[in-house]
Amino acid sequence: MSKKERFYADIMSIHPAVTGSCHLVIVKLPNSETIRFTVDCGLFQAREHEGLNNELPFNPENIDFCLVTHNHVDHTGRLPFMVKKGFRGGIYTTEATCKLLPLALNDSYKVLRDISKRKNKKCLYEESDVEKTLSLLKPCQFSNTISIGENVKVTFLKNGHLIGAALILVQITYPELEDINLLFTGDYASKNLFFDVEPIPEWILNLPLTVIQESTYGNMDTDKIHKCFGHNVIECIKNKGTVVAPVFSLGRSQEILYEIKMLQEEGELSEEVPIFLDGKLAIKYTALYENGELGIKAEMQDFLPQNLTYVSKLNRMEVLESKESKIILTTSGMGSYGPAQTYIHEYITRRNALIHFTGFCAEETLGGRLKSADVGSTVEVGGVIVKKLARVEFTTEFSAHAKADEMISFLKKFKNLKLVLVNHGEVQTKEIFANRIANEVNPKMVGILGREYFFRVNHFGLIKTLGTKFE
Repeated sequence: MSKKERFYADIMSIHPAVTGSCHLVIVKLPNSETIRFTVDCGLFQAREHEGLNNELPFNPENIDFCLVTHNHVDHTGRLPFMVKKGFRGGIYTTEATCKLLPLALNDSYKVLRDISKRKNKKCLYEESDVEKTLSLLKPCQFSNTISIGENVKVTFLKNGHLIGAALILVQITYPELEDINLLFTGDYASKNLFFDVEPIPEWILNLPLTVIQESTYGNMDTDKIHKCFGHNVIECIKNKGTVVAPVFSLGRSQEILYEIKMLQEEGELSEEVPIFLDGKLAIKYTALYENGELGIKAEMQDFLPQNLTYVSKLNRMEVLESKESKIILTTSGMGSYGPAQTYIHEYITRRNALIHFTGFCAEETLGGRLKSADVGSTVEVGGVIVKKLARVEFTTEFSAHAKADEMISFLKKFKNLKLVLVNHGEVQTKEIFANRIANEVNPKMVGILGREYFFRVNHFGLIKTLGTKFE
């Protein structure tokens, strides 16, 4: 076997669909050394996959380092669990993500702890595991190439998906051999309301490259987006109703607050209508946006609407009991956790209420179940069966994920695309998007990542599936 044949990277996606994002990469060097790393280690949020949170189909003690694309719980929520199970390597991510992770992981721990108490189960990890995880963080600057050991170089590139989010270029090197270049998109978007996204440098566009590409909206183009949130909110308020909008703590909360501010400034929404934001983490993130710690554009730091009140346990009951027409933004975005369950339980039975989801909802989350439930049917909310009488709406207009046509345009920018591995999407969506890549982008090969096999990538850009073998 030649030296070239003994130089490769095996890539596997631990998550079967959208949540629980985690890639395992096993690199074999010609000198018989092995490098193992993960890209993200997220929490499974869909009910049907919750049992997967208790397993890591690899030995964390053997993982050399971890790369984190961005600060969303479905990409970071099991980092402390990996540490609990013996991981002691560095966790490399952007400077902004390093600032956000302490808030996110401590909040996630409290949510998991409370759920475990209710179910009389042992919590996935302990608070001390969060502290150990945070001690392993290695902040990295955008566009600076760093070395991790002798054979791995990593470059974080700004990604419009979220503040601090990155595309991660991993270059695996060995003397006298061509590099193996892997680009992990994480959750991808080309632009963001709150910060500028620089173009990908030419030197990266010219690399012989394997792209690990998300596909959350791989079956939808941008011309299929129906902008309805503002109209629906105004209609509900005109009818003296209450709007409950589940939002994600980071990114979506701040974007919806700005959307409401714009409705006020355009005269479509009275500034006398009370606006409430409920969710400790969302409120803390909003403060970071305001004070400029995260590199928000100066012109976007004034993004809060008039008549905004933050909600906590102290005044939540007052908000719930209020009969006035109002707008409530509440975490979590898919409705399954946090105060969202309290508000949805209260307002789902009111005919003049609007429950308006503002982002993707996995099928087995509360949002997903409400989407498929008919008006007048019963639904389970927080362990209680209630009748769905409120209007329930969904929109993708605020999604921080690129749509299929945008992702195709992104892939076409690369001049020497060897291989695209599609991940992070529902099974059927991944298949639809993979076929579209093959037809419209025409890389040498397209693969669909899953839990059942590895894809082997070497300097030729060739792949082959392998039987499951975790190391």
